[in-house]
Amino acid sequence: MVYDYMEDAPELVDECPYVEVQFKNTRKGYYLNKEHLELHKGDWVAVEGTPGHDIGEVTLTGYLVHLQMKKTNFRFDNPDAIKKVFRLARPQDMERYEEAKAKEQDTMIRSRQISKDLGLEMKIGDVEYQGDGQKAIFYYIADGRVDFRQLIKVLAEAFHVRIEMKQIGARQEAGRIGGIGPCGRELCCAKWLTKFQSVGTTAARFQDLSLNPQKMAGQCAKLKCCMNFEVDCYMEAHKDFPPKDTVLQTRDSDYYVFKQDTLARTITYSTSKDGPFNTVTISTRRAFDIIEMNKRGQKPEKLAIDGNKVEIPQFTDGVGDEELTRFDRSKRKKKSGKNRNKSRNNNERKNENEEKNLSDHSVNTAPDSM
Repeated sequence: MVYDYMEDAPELVDECPYVEVQFKNTRKGYYLNKEHLELHKGDWVAVEGTPGHDIGEVTLTGYLVHLQMKKTNFRFDNPDAIKKVFRLARPQDMERYEEAKAKEQDTMIRSRQISKDLGLEMKIGDVEYQGDGQKAIFYYIADGRVDFRQLIKVLAEAFHVRIEMKQIGARQEAGRIGGIGPCGRELCCAKWLTKFQSVGTTAARFQDLSLNPQKMAGQCAKLKCCMNFEVDCYMEAHKDFPPKDTVLQTRDSDYYVFKQDTLARTITYSTSKDGPFNTVTISTRRAFDIIEMNKRGQKPEKLAIDGNKVEIPQFTDGVGDEELTRFDRSKRKKKSGKNRNKSRNNNERKNENEEKNLSDHSVNTAPDSM
C-alpha cells in the first residue's frame, strides 16, 4: 500500500493519465484512464480484462502512479500491457463480482481434489475469479516444473471458465493468505510488500540477532523479510567499530571483544576469549584511542577511564509475569493481610476485656473500709 502524500495537489493529477487498481490481496495493475474519468482513491472501477472486464479498487492516482510504474519496470512500449479503464463500477457489475467471488472457496477445494486425482505434485493455494466471472486464476506452489496441461482441460470442463495458472512461492502464499506477525501488526507481504528480496543469515549477524531458526522464520517458514529493513543502518554503523579480532593491551591484562552494541556505539571486552571474565564496557572512541596507544608501544593503566565507564542498564526478570494466576496471588496477599489485621484487632479487644474483668473482680473482692 502506498500513501498518497500528493493527494492535496490536484494540479498533479492530470500529469499522469494512469491509475493504480488493486484486486484480490496484493495483485495490482496500472490502467489508462482514456475517458478522463474523475477517479479518486477507493473508487471501484471496471477495467479491461483478458477477455471481458475485471473489477478492482483504485488505490493510487496522480503523479505517484508514474513513479510506481517506473519502479515496477512497466513496459510503455508494449501495447498489450497497456489496458484501459472502462467506467465506474455499476451496481450490476458489483453484484456479478460478488457472485464470482463467492465461488472461489469451493472452486479451490474442488480443484485440489482434481490435481490430487491426476497425481500432480503441486498445491493450489488460492483461486481468484475475474470480475465478470469469465476467467479464473489458480495460484499454485510446486518444488519443480509441473505439466498441468491435462489439469487445465479438466478444470475448464468442470468450471466452464477460462483457466490461468500462476506459480507462486512460499512468501507470496503467505501474502495471499494473510495473518498477524510477531510484532502484532498485519504481515508486510499481505499489506504493502510486493517485491521479495532474498534474506540471508548475514543480515541477522550484522544486527546481532539470535541465530534461532524458530525466531528468524516467518509464517512462510522462510527468513523474515523485515530482517532486511534495518541491515543497511547496522552496516553503516559497523564502520565506526574496530575489527573484532583486535586485542586491547593494558598494564594489567589483555582484553578481547566479547560483544558489541551497534546502536549504542559501545563494546564489551573480556580478559578471556572463552567467556565473560572481568568484563568492561567502553565506547568505540575509547577503543580507538587505546589501539593508537598500543601502536605507539604504550599501554594504559586501565581499559576505562575513571568516571567515564559506560553503565549497562539492568533489566528485571519478567519470568512469571505471564501467568494467569498472577492477580490471584496479590488478592490472596491482600486478603491474608486483612485477616492478620482482623485477628490482631480481635486479640487486642480480647486482652482489653480480660484486663477489664480483672479490674472489676479486684474491686468487688476488696475489704470494706472501716
